[in-house]
Amino acid sequence: MVQRKDLHQVGPFVYEIPKDYRSDMRVSALLYADETILERALGDRSLDQLANTATLPGVVGHALAMPDIHQGYGFPIGGVVATRVSDGVISPGGVGYDINCGVRLLGTHLSHEELEPYLDDLATALQHHIPSGVGGSGFLRLDTKELDQVLEQGARWAQKRGFARPEDLERTEESGCIEGADASKCSPRAKQRGRDQIGTLGAGNHFCELDVVEEIYDPEVAEVFGLFPGQVCLQIHCGSRGFGHQVATDYVNLFQRAVQRYGIRLPDRQLVCAPVESPEGQDYLAAMKCAANYAWANRQVLTHQAREAFAQVLAGKVRDWDLFQIYDIAHNIAKIEVHEVDGRRERVCVHRKGATRAFGPGSEALPADYRAVGQPVLVPGSMGTASWVLVGTEQSMRETFGSTCHGAGRMMSRAQAKKRIRGERLKRELEAEGVHVRAGSMAGLAEEAPEAYKDVDRVVEVVDAAGIARKVARLRPLAVIKG
Repeated sequence: MVQRKDLHQVGPFVYEIPKDYRSDMRVSALLYADETILERALGDRSLDQLANTATLPGVVGHALAMPDIHQGYGFPIGGVVATRVSDGVISPGGVGYDINCGVRLLGTHLSHEELEPYLDDLATALQHHIPSGVGGSGFLRLDTKELDQVLEQGARWAQKRGFARPEDLERTEESGCIEGADASKCSPRAKQRGRDQIGTLGAGNHFCELDVVEEIYDPEVAEVFGLFPGQVCLQIHCGSRGFGHQVATDYVNLFQRAVQRYGIRLPDRQLVCAPVESPEGQDYLAAMKCAANYAWANRQVLTHQAREAFAQVLAGKVRDWDLFQIYDIAHNIAKIEVHEVDGRRERVCVHRKGATRAFGPGSEALPADYRAVGQPVLVPGSMGTASWVLVGTEQSMRETFGSTCHGAGRMMSRAQAKKRIRGERLKRELEAEGVHVRAGSMAGLAEEAPEAYKDVDRVVEVVDAAGIARKVARLRPLAVIKG
């Protein structure tokens, strides 16, 4: 296992596993951390997994890990790895099973004081309008033809169905539809699992949350994003549900054979991969894009349902109950992008697993309204703790392929959390702190207790100090809806 003595500090918040740590590493590996986070990372296999990713064919720059790093499937969660398209590989483990698990932030024109009398009713209405739980079904029942449209059109499909506004799509990564999705590359089993789950939250760490903007750190950028002190916002955190999980399962199994066919040697079979430009690699990329589009459509329908809940509770009681979109980002995805590598512009496949795109000012990929300041970066906390809005930087473009952290990062497994924490007690504690809680199960609540996660404020301090994102606003939870 990687030990403290194997790491060299190469910057105030940057630690390196040098390329010569192991003979099979093609590049060095970098971890963004402070001493406390580093010690936590040394407690599981996440740094060994990081070193393993540095052995992948075609890997360029450095294998990277964000301060929310923890052990995952093959790649560590919090990992960022770029491989050359021309001779590199794509790995499902570098995306994860919940493809395009991501976060959407919606703003209101209302202050906490204005909404305070209605928060309890609003939490109940949101729970009613937003189906959740393992295997939960939504109000939509799609036939095969329409499901294929969801997979290939993403949020554009939702707009055609009346569930989205044009500005929602403008303020979504990839405008809510990543090109090149091909529904024929997804198995019948994946489609069966996804048919009834559009407009559902799921369980685990997924949530819908009402927050108040507690502090502004960059007033100029906050104004551009539509944020102000005391404002109530809504976060939606979910992904591609059973559909994305099945896509990942299908291609992990397929790639076990592809690794042998292409003679790829790996230190861990969970790193299974295929050349990006191979038939298998292209098929996975097309299916993964379908799952990403499914997730964007899902969060868009959830947005529509949240707007209905707001109207139901607030119509005629407050001056303006509208929910407007601030941004929507993916946390688990692989994308073909152009970045500077060793002084040259290269087409690379950037795997972001439990990591967030953080493009800096001037990027053509950003909405016109945000281009001058940079991309909104949404970092949800664990239940009952702060969440953050950051902004991408020029430094992230130079150092991390335009990437930064995605959340707090787990410290306990879900099984450990359930053994140590009682859901009923946690609910009472949160409500005593003024957080309205709606949960489908007490066991599920215990799994996501704040104690099970790292300190999100510490994670954000690291990326801010390292310059790979910059603090804009801190949000405090008012109401949490869990599966």
